[in-house]
Amino acid sequence: MTASTENAGRQQLLLVEDEEPIRFSLNRFFSNKGYTVTEATGPAEAFDSFRSSRPDCVILDYHFPDSEGLSLLRTLRGLDATVPIVMLTGHGTIDLAVSAIKEGAEQFFTKPVELPALLLVVERLIESRRAQRSKVAGKSREAREGVDPFVGDSAAIRDLASRARRVAVSQSPVLILGETGTGKGVLARWLHQNGPRADEPFVDLNCAGLSRDFLETELFGHEKGAFTGAVANKQGLLEIAHRGSVFLDEIGDLPAEVQPKLLKVLEERRFRRLGDVRDRMVDVRLIAATHRDLEGLIADGRFRADLLYRVNTLPLRVPPLRERGDDVVALARDLLTRIAGEVGRPGLSISSAAVVAIRSHRWPGNVRELRNCLERAALFAESPTLRAEDLFPPRVEVPGPPSAPVPRTLVEAEREHIRAVLVQAGGDAVAAARVLGLTKSAFYRRLAKHGILPPTQRA
Repeated sequence: MTASTENAGRQQLLLVEDEEPIRFSLNRFFSNKGYTVTEATGPAEAFDSFRSSRPDCVILDYHFPDSEGLSLLRTLRGLDATVPIVMLTGHGTIDLAVSAIKEGAEQFFTKPVELPALLLVVERLIESRRAQRSKVAGKSREAREGVDPFVGDSAAIRDLASRARRVAVSQSPVLILGETGTGKGVLARWLHQNGPRADEPFVDLNCAGLSRDFLETELFGHEKGAFTGAVANKQGLLEIAHRGSVFLDEIGDLPAEVQPKLLKVLEERRFRRLGDVRDRMVDVRLIAATHRDLEGLIADGRFRADLLYRVNTLPLRVPPLRERGDDVVALARDLLTRIAGEVGRPGLSISSAAVVAIRSHRWPGNVRELRNCLERAALFAESPTLRAEDLFPPRVEVPGPPSAPVPRTLVEAEREHIRAVLVQAGGDAVAAARVLGLTKSAFYRRLAKHGILPPTQRA
């Protein structure tokens, strides 16, 4: 039985019990407590239900007519060892309890079980599993809690805020469009934190410049022995984010071979690890982002039209800074307050001349460029009031040759071109690599070749 979409936010409980009165009593009790209960009367049914319903917890009877619960316990642990299992028995002994715990059961109860005590244990086990998954997913509220993606009062940002608040409460996929550096990742996390999945994991992956093999194992995971170097089973981000949100940045760079697998996740809520023959169920909300023209990529045969229709259910466009008028000043002050705290210089402010300079700059790198500019000024400015020259230091003019220019070599021309593209991209290595038609790793090799200091990349 597959949990329906309307039950997506409820905890899933798999109840494996062959005695109908006990099964009925447990089902009614936990259903009244807000759980979605899937029943199984034996090992074969339990195996199928476990794979299809992706339960948060299993209540497993020890004895069945044709088998013992310990064998089924081992099987279920092999499918997903992160799902807690509580074992019940009508003939409890210390040896049996020890054996169950050794095989991976979290708790052991003797029938008749006190239902409030069982409920308390199930709640604690599910909460513990949720905390572990959130930790693995790198969910760090401290890093971005309170970041407002709607700073400013321009019509463009007010419209985005209005649409985003309506989108946040939905469970449908979201596609965030916008230029590089506009804050698409900040908006994605805001949507998660203000939606129905806020207490579940949020995982993100930037698809730009990543190989097909790396993306597949990161998204879907792999089985031991699936390829050279796969020395153990690995959970993919989809499994880690179960019940939560997955943010795929620069989805336009997703390799063509991976696109149908992602489409299967969106349409059927199922996927396979690399090297596995079994489907696994997963419930995630997809938030995607790109600065690319996806319809143009479809015309070029580089992006699937059916995938675009699925990810583009709820589109949001983040406006560039040049369309936001005086928002750039409000945003600069908000960012400076945060940066000042990070670098240990609270109380930094922006002079009137610096405000004029901020307004007049076109900010091709958008918010990312603005933050980089403010961070550099906060670190090196001597006065607590930032001046225009702190934000935009004068360029150092390199004296020209005293005579006729000497013809440059190809190596010199390449070095100068890379530097120019990197500056134009606001220090964003991924964006610069994309302009040059290079992968990220190839771009960094070129930087090392020419002795160019690699820029610091930010999430």
